[in-house]
Amino acid sequence: MNIKQRIHAFVQIGNFLQRYLTEQPLASEVNFKLALDELIHVNHTYNNWFIPAFTKNAISGISKMLTEPELEKLQLIEIKNKKLVAVICAGNIPMVAFHDILCVLLSGHKVLIKLSSDDKVLLPFLLKLLCFYEPSFEENILFAEGKMANFDAVIATGSNNTANYFQHYFGKYPNIIRKNRTSVAVFEGNETKEDFVNLGKDIFLYFGLGCRNVSQLLVPQNYKFDTFFEAIIDYAYVLENNKYCNNYDYHRAIYLLEQMPFLDNNFVMIRESSDLFSPVGTIYYKTYSNTAEIEDYLAQNSEKIQCIVGNNHIPFGNSQFPVITDFADNVNTINFLVNL
Repeated sequence: MNIKQRIHAFVQIGNFLQRYLTEQPLASEVNFKLALDELIHVNHTYNNWFIPAFTKNAISGISKMLTEPELEKLQLIEIKNKKLVAVICAGNIPMVAFHDILCVLLSGHKVLIKLSSDDKVLLPFLLKLLCFYEPSFEENILFAEGKMANFDAVIATGSNNTANYFQHYFGKYPNIIRKNRTSVAVFEGNETKEDFVNLGKDIFLYFGLGCRNVSQLLVPQNYKFDTFFEAIIDYAYVLENNKYCNNYDYHRAIYLLEQMPFLDNNFVMIRESSDLFSPVGTIYYKTYSNTAEIEDYLAQNSEKIQCIVGNNHIPFGNSQFPVITDFADNVNTINFLVNL
């Protein structure tokens, strides 16, 4: 199976997903559509964070990557030695490990997948679909039910604590081990209401659980949040999710009991803090007095920041829509794989 064949199979998945999202499946794909509908429901049952709307947003992002022009941007080359690469999947947002699995299979290696218990049905469906379009992939896809063994390299994503665990057990292998990251937004003071409406996507998609979600705002001194609060009102639907609501209520009670100052619009709180990582239901903000101060702060925290959103950075509303060459932590996964 050459590069062209591998790309073609993934493009077939992308075509199906686009037809699925537009409710225009081919007659031969009706059963695939029904199965995916059911799995989206099952996924939500397993993990209440994965509401169908957010899962379909993740599917949309994947489908946009799976076009021939996009896949060719990876600049694939044929490898000499096929290796078995273990991918340890995170489960914070739906199918978050798909890009890693895609890179392993497109590069020509075999993949050993350790699914997250929080996201264990949709990735196998997509890979079964891949094997339907290109049966040669079957021998290249393995799932680890228990302890992983006999692999040659590791790609693992988790928290800072699990990263230490991964480093201890997998440090002797070629590896990409990712730690906690989050994203920030820079306000210059001239943002429009539309900018803030779009920023709402960066904050609230996936309930703020992804590393590309904005959890801290960098704002000019004495900044007023009235326009921001007005613009994001349509995202109040997040409070309909019990887990989000419980997090919001819990932290609101803590802030009140400890007399911590905060702003509140009844579905999200804003609190001043130098901490990058805010809890679900809260957005932190930090003030600055000049551009140099921002640049210094971002440089000091570069190892913790995945995306910077703003008028002079990633456009508002785009952090959760990465292109295929937006490698996590700025580590080129394809280069890592072809050099094994």
